[in-house]
Amino acid sequence: MRELFPMKQVMGFVFSLLLTVIALAVYFLDMSFATGITILLVTAFIQATVQLVVFMHAGETEDKASIYSNAFFGILLAVIIVLGTLLTMIWDMG
Repeated sequence: MRELFPMKQVMGFVFSLLLTVIALAVYFLDMSFATGITILLVTAFIQATVQLVVFMHAGETEDKASIYSNAFFGILLAVIIVLGTLLTMIWDMG
């Protein structure tokens, strides 16, 4: 019966709830901007990794290298777009 219980998913859900509580604590506690943003970014990337690995079963297929490389490419593309937007619109370097 133990092998039928989805312990990995339950632990992933509990860990996701814990990360959400940490992110909410940033909102409710009076932190500096830099500290709050750092905590939010770290918890967001950890949460995205937990979602990808535990709930989307990224590591359970034979083709997991392409799944991880596609996820890395998507993150890289998002970072390039955000930095390009900041360079152009806010820092006036375009």
